[in-house]
Amino acid sequence: MASMIPYDRYNRLARSFFPFDDVFGDVLAPVTNQADFKMDVEDAGDKYVVTAHVPGVKRDQIDVELNEGRLSVSVDKKDSDEEKAKNYLQRETGEYSCTRGVFLKDAATTGLSAKLADGILTVNVPKQDEKANVTKVSID
Repeated sequence: MASMIPYDRYNRLARSFFPFDDVFGDVLAPVTNQADFKMDVEDAGDKYVVTAHVPGVKRDQIDVELNEGRLSVSVDKKDSDEEKAKNYLQRETGEYSCTRGVFLKDAATTGLSAKLADGILTVNVPKQDEKANVTKVSID
């Protein structure tokens, strides 16, 4: 069983001013969606496969952590001095930080693996036997 906060292309501030997506369409997309990323969660039987789309992000800018069933993927993208020295006329990619999470109630704490290739982060989270978390209590 997995649950996560769904992807939303507008941040909270933008949603408060533009709550009607059908009316305003993608007006704010260029300025708001660079600070988040999309995630897919697949139940593959004996494991969960979490895929995060993080184009332009390097390995050392990503942090993956499993804490009490909550898998967190954090991105902290910083520009290099070389990028800062360029004279951009318009720039829609830049520095940002974002954390996305998903609750995986039967996630095992061992055997996790992650791979970054072509801007796609794939995290494999093995499932543990749910009975391991259940303790029967006898009634007197």
